[in-house]
Amino acid sequence: MIGITWQHVRLFLHVLAAALWVGGQFTLAGLVPALRQLGGDAPGVVARRFARVAWPAFAVLVLTGLWNLGEVSLSDRGGQYKTTLVVKLVVVALSGVGAFLHQRARSRAGLAVWGAVSALAALGSLLLGVVLHG
Repeated sequence: MIGITWQHVRLFLHVLAAALWVGGQFTLAGLVPALRQLGGDAPGVVARRFARVAWPAFAVLVLTGLWNLGEVSLSDRGGQYKTTLVVKLVVVALSGVGAFLHQRARSRAGLAVWGAVSALAALGSLLLGVVLHG
């Protein structure tokens, strides 16, 4: 059996957290129409429960992302890598801010806009992570 290293643990935690943060947003978005049919505050109740998983996942993403960054020698990387990294960091922040504002929105328009910003930024950061790793 191949030995498990801290690099494996770090990447596993990062991918797991990304799966929860990104996949959870799209899963929840797919469930919202059915939750609205249940009436009452069903979408809000489910969203608040999801937040209990999503925000810790986002924190793990940030922490393992910093850990990943600590393992990369930026002096050995070119300008394109560094530019892509900065764009990724901005997109990660945009995903978190979008989710934060979505959570506090009270109108359907605010929920839609900030939910879309967060989800699309999360997808973008996922793509940029793959680009940086490859």
